[in-house]
This record gives sequence, C-alpha cells and structure tokens, in this order.
Amino acid sequence: MYVDPTVYSGAPAEARDSREMAVYAKLDALGISYLRCDHDHADTMEACEAVEAVLDVSICKNLLLTNRQQTDFYLLMMPGRKPFKTRDLTKQLGCSRLSFATGEQMQALLGAVPGSASVFGLIYDPEQRVRLLIDRELLHDAYISGHPCFSTSTLKVQRQDLLERFLPAVGHAPTFVDLPWPEEC
Repeated sequence: MYVDPTVYSGAPAEARDSREMAVYAKLDALGISYLRCDHDHADTMEACEAVEAVLDVSICKNLLLTNRQQTDFYLLMMPGRKPFKTRDLTKQLGCSRLSFATGEQMQALLGAVPGSASVFGLIYDPEQRVRLLIDRELLHDAYISGHPCFSTSTLKVQRQDLLERFLPAVGHAPTFVDLPWPEEC
C-alpha cells in the first residue's frame, strides 16, 4: 500500500468528495488543528500500519454496531490492535447481542462506506441516532486518529480537542467502556 510520506496540516488544496471536505470544514470552523496523511485505500488495520508510522499516532479502530432489532446504533472507538469481542461490550452496555451495521446503515448514519467509519462521521448524525463508545485505553494517548469519511486520508487530532470541542459541537457525548485484552479475559 502506498502512503504519501508527507504530513500535511489542514485540508487538501484540491477538491475531494463533499463528505470528506465537510469534515475538514467542520474542524476548521471549530479552530481544531489536525495533521493529515494521504494514502491508498486503507480499510483494514494491517493497511493502516504504514499510516501509523507516518503520522506517529496509534491507529484507532472504529466499528459501527447495532442491536438485533437494528434500532440502536453504536460507534465504538478502540485501540487498533485490540481484538474485539461482542460479549465484552454487551455486558457493559446491558443490551442484547450486537452485530456489525450494514454498509447502507453506515452510509446513512456516518456518511462513510465500510472501512472508512470514524468519529468524524458524527457530523452526519444530527439526530444523534449513533451512541459514541470510547474504550478508556484511548484516553492514555495525546492524539486520536481517524478517516475523514474516506479511507484515503487519515487525520491526527489532539484527544482533548476531540473530546472538549468536536464532540460537543456535533452533539455527541461519549460513553466510556473498558474492553479487555484477551489475556485479561
């Protein structure tokens, strides 16, 4: 996978998809600085390892989940290398079994296609249909990463800016969860 070794500050000069450009516009309007790395389509954690090295940030895994009835939706942010087991999360939330949302649901709720989901897609959820879940382990990092609704760029933002400025601006308060590593189970 090709990763541009250049780290950019701010939005790209050339026009891109309107959903991606809306993410940059929102961050800029909020005065949130961010670094950007452009690369080939990176929709797996393995593909993101080269991006991680260029941006010097731990890649965040983002999963859009739904309950069995597909009435409740959850965006889970967790460390990229941590394995995910549904039962660990359902116990903490006290809900029925969770599964992955469909690509159509991801597009409708977050403006992203599978492999591109991130916290930045919450700008497309003004009705707050998606509940944001953040693994507490991410709070140990000074920065958080994510795709701007397309997996051909990755952004690095300060964790505090994300929590204290971006999330309130998009009307989403996080719920913090504690997901174990396999050896802790």
